[in-house]
Amino acid sequence: MKLSHAVGGAAVALGALAARDLAQKKHALQRNFPVIGHARYWLERIGPELRQYIVTSNDEERPFSRDQRTWIYASSKEENSYFGFGTDADVEHVQGQAYIKQRTFADRLPSDQDHDWTLPSAKVLGGPRRRAKAFRPGSVVNVSAMSFGSLSSNAITAINKGAAAAGCLHNTGEGAISPYHRNGADLVVQIGTAYFGCRDENGAFSLPRLKEMIASAPVKALEIKLSQGAKPGLGGLLPAAKVTAEIARIRGIPEGKDCSSPSRHTAFHDVDSMLDFAEMLADETGLPVGIKSAVGAMDFWEELARLMSPRERGVDFITVDGGEGGTGAAPLIFADAVSLPYRMGFSRVYATFAELGLTDDVTFIGSAKLGLPDNAVVAFALGADLINVAREAMLSIGCIQAQKCHTDHCPTGVATQNPWLVRGLDPDSKAERCAVYLRTLRKELTRVSAAVGVAHPSLITCADVDIFNGDYDARSLASVYGYKDGWGELGPALREQVVRLMHPQERFDEKGAATENR
Repeated sequence: MKLSHAVGGAAVALGALAARDLAQKKHALQRNFPVIGHARYWLERIGPELRQYIVTSNDEERPFSRDQRTWIYASSKEENSYFGFGTDADVEHVQGQAYIKQRTFADRLPSDQDHDWTLPSAKVLGGPRRRAKAFRPGSVVNVSAMSFGSLSSNAITAINKGAAAAGCLHNTGEGAISPYHRNGADLVVQIGTAYFGCRDENGAFSLPRLKEMIASAPVKALEIKLSQGAKPGLGGLLPAAKVTAEIARIRGIPEGKDCSSPSRHTAFHDVDSMLDFAEMLADETGLPVGIKSAVGAMDFWEELARLMSPRERGVDFITVDGGEGGTGAAPLIFADAVSLPYRMGFSRVYATFAELGLTDDVTFIGSAKLGLPDNAVVAFALGADLINVAREAMLSIGCIQAQKCHTDHCPTGVATQNPWLVRGLDPDSKAERCAVYLRTLRKELTRVSAAVGVAHPSLITCADVDIFNGDYDARSLASVYGYKDGWGELGPALREQVVRLMHPQERFDEKGAATENR
C-alpha cells in the first residue's frame, strides 16, 4: 500500500506540474513539453561543469557560445549579466581577438540620464539625397530581416512589440508585411527577388501593389535585397512544411510547396538599372531606399560607387550582411563557404566608397552577429552607422540554438509553423524580453563609448581597437583591414551633430548604470 500511495502521489504531483506548465506563459519549452521540459533547465544549471570536464568550454560552442547566449538571456530578463573570475578567452594565444582601448581622460562623454539608452543614428536616413520622408533613426540597434514564415506568428509579434517598446526599426524580411508586423514598430519593407507583397499575377514586380502595401503600415524605408549571408547567390527558401494557407495568402504562392525565390531580380539587370529602380521607388513613395547584400565579387561595389559619385542617383543606405550570418535554411556549402565574413566584406565595401569620398552620403548598416557588444564596437569602428540584430533577437525571445530552423520542429516555437509549438511562445512576455535586450545592448554600447572617451559609438574609430595575434603582436584595426587615415570616421559636421544629440557631459555616472542591473 505504501508503494502504491507513493506512486499515486507522484502521479498526482506530475499531473499538477504538467497542468501548471501548460497554463503558464513564461517558458515556451515547458509549455510545449510539460514536465520533461524542466530537464533542460537542470542540465543548463550544471552545464558549465559538464562542459568543463566532459564536453566543451564556455566559448567553444557555435554559432553562439554559451557565454554569449548567457549574456543575451540574462540581459533580456534583466538579470545579472556580469561574469566572475576573469575572462574565459585564451587571451595569450588566440588570434584575431579584438581589444578596445579605454582612455584615461575625456572631454565629452555620453549622458547617463537617458534610461532608455536610445542612441540615435548619427546620420539622417535619406537626408543627403533629400528624400521626402527622410528621417533620423532613433536607435543605432534595429531588428534585421526575418520573414513571417521563417519565424512563427508569435515570434514575429513578440519581436515587433519589443522593437516598438525599444524604439527600434523592424525589417519585415522578403516575406511581405504580415498581420504580426502590425504591432507598433516602424517597419523597413524588404523587396526580395520574388517580390512577395508587391508582385502581380505572373510574379513580376508591381508598383501599385507595393504602394498599397506600404500605405497600410508604418513603413519608414525600403530595402532591396540582392543577397543574404545565409545563402548568398541563392534566393530565399521556405520549406514546404512551413508554407501554411496563411503564408501562401500573404505571399501569393501555392500552399504546402517549397517556396524558392529566384536568385536574381527581374525588375533590373545591372547596377545602372538598379539605381534607376531605386530612384523610381524613392520618387514614387518618398521613402529612403537602400540595398542589402552579402559581399562577393567587388566589381559590383566598384561600379556602384562610381555611378553614385556624381551624386545624381544613389541608394540611401547599404546593409552589408556577413557570410557567417543566417536565421533559416541554407545548403551547407553556402552557409560555410560562399561570401566574405562580415568584417572583411564590410571593410572592402566601405573602402570602395571612402576612396571616392562618399561615406558621409550613405548610411552603412552592419548585419552578422553584431548583437554582441564587442562585435558591435568593431563594426562601428570600421564605419557602420547602424547595426541589425537577428539571431540575438530570436535568443532574447526564447530560442535555445536547437538549430532546427529548417525542419519546422523548433522546440520553443520561434522558427516553426507547427500550431502546438507556436502556442508555447507567449508574445506579450517575450516582447518585454526583446525590448529589454535591445535597450541593454544600447546601454552596453553607451558604457563602452564612455570608456573609450567618446559620446557615441559612431565616434569610436579604428585607432581605438587593436587586433591581437596571440601574445606577441597587436595591430590596429586600420592596418588589419587596410584603412587610410580618417576612414571609418564621420565627417566634422556629422561628428558635431551626434555629439549634440547625446547631450555630452564631463562625467559618466557608472553607479547609475550599475543600479539598473540589480
